[in-house]
Amino acid sequence: MIDTQANELGTERPPLAVTMGEPAGIGGEVLLRAWSTRGAGLPCFFAIDNAQRLKQLAGSIGLNVPIEEIGAPREAADIFPRALPVLNMDLPAPAVPGELDTANAPAVCAAIERGVALAEAGEVSAVVTNPLHKSCLYAAGFSYPGHTEFLAALTKSPTPPVMMLMCEQLRVVPVTIHVSLAEALRTLTTEMILETARITAAALRTDFGIEQPRLYVAGLNPHAGEDGRMGDEEGRIIAPAVAALKAAGIDAVGPLPPDTMFTPRARPTYDAAICMYHDQALIPLKTLDFDGGVNVTLGLPIVRTSPDHGTALDIAGKGVAAPGSLIAALKLAADMARHRAASR
Repeated sequence: MIDTQANELGTERPPLAVTMGEPAGIGGEVLLRAWSTRGAGLPCFFAIDNAQRLKQLAGSIGLNVPIEEIGAPREAADIFPRALPVLNMDLPAPAVPGELDTANAPAVCAAIERGVALAEAGEVSAVVTNPLHKSCLYAAGFSYPGHTEFLAALTKSPTPPVMMLMCEQLRVVPVTIHVSLAEALRTLTTEMILETARITAAALRTDFGIEQPRLYVAGLNPHAGEDGRMGDEEGRIIAPAVAALKAAGIDAVGPLPPDTMFTPRARPTYDAAICMYHDQALIPLKTLDFDGGVNVTLGLPIVRTSPDHGTALDIAGKGVAAPGSLIAALKLAADMARHRAASR
C-alpha cells in the first residue's frame, strides 16, 4: 500500500522532522538505525532531539552514526548523506535507557511543539513522532490522552483527529480508541462512525491518492448481530451510518462480520476498514505486521506518522530494537506529503 517507488523527498522538498519521543525508550536507537539505511530509498530527515544523548547512545550500542547539529531544517539536506542532522533540544536530566524521569517530560512535549510549528510554517514536509510513555507524561502534568489529541490541540484542527494504523496489507481505523470496551459500547453512535468514515475517505483521497476509496465497515457483535439475534447495534447504530455514507457518495459496505473482514481474500477488496473499537482494529494489523505497522493521524492540517510500537523500556539501550516501523513511518510520511502537495 505504501508507494515505495516515489517516496524520496530529495532536496527539492523540505525534510521530515522526527521528534524525540520518550528519551528512556527505544526511539533514539531506532532513529540511529533508520539513518544507517539512508541509501535504501529513505527520505531526508532530521531529529528534534538532544544531540549529546544520541552521540552517547550510538557509542554505547556500537553504531557508527555521526551526529551534526543544525540551526534550521534547510541545512538537513546537505548533512544527511554523511551524518544524522539534529535540531538540538536540551534535556533537564540525563536520559538513562529504561529509566523514566518526569524531569524530561517538558522537553519531550517541546520537541513535538517544535515539529508542529515547523510543519505549519512549511519548513518540514511532515512530522514523524517517536513513541511517548504516557504514564510518565501524566505524572508530569500532561493533560491529553495521547499524541493524537495533543497534535490536534497544537494544530487547532477544525476536525476531530482520526487514528489510522496501516501496513502494506491493511489499513484500519478505530472509531472509539483509548477507552475501555465497556465505554466504547456505551458511547458508540451513528454520528461518530459517520464522521470517522468521512475523514478517512477524504484523507485517502488527498494523502494517499486514492480517487474513489472503498470503506468496509465492521459490525460490533458476532456475525454482525445475526439480524438482531446477537445484538441490535448493527441495525440501530452502524447500518444508518453506512446508509448516510452511501448517500454522500462514499463507497461504503457494511456492517460486516469482523471475523471475515480481515482474511487474505477480503483485504484486497477495500482501502480501509472502519472498526468499532481499538482491539478490533489493532489485533489484525499487528498480527499481519507487528514490526512494520505505522500510526497515521488523519484530519490534521499537517502530515503526521509514527511507529506503531511503544517505548519498549525493557529493551532500551540493549542494541536490539528493530527500526522497521520507523522506516515505514518515514517513507509513508514522505509519500503522504507528496500526495497532499499534488492535491492542492
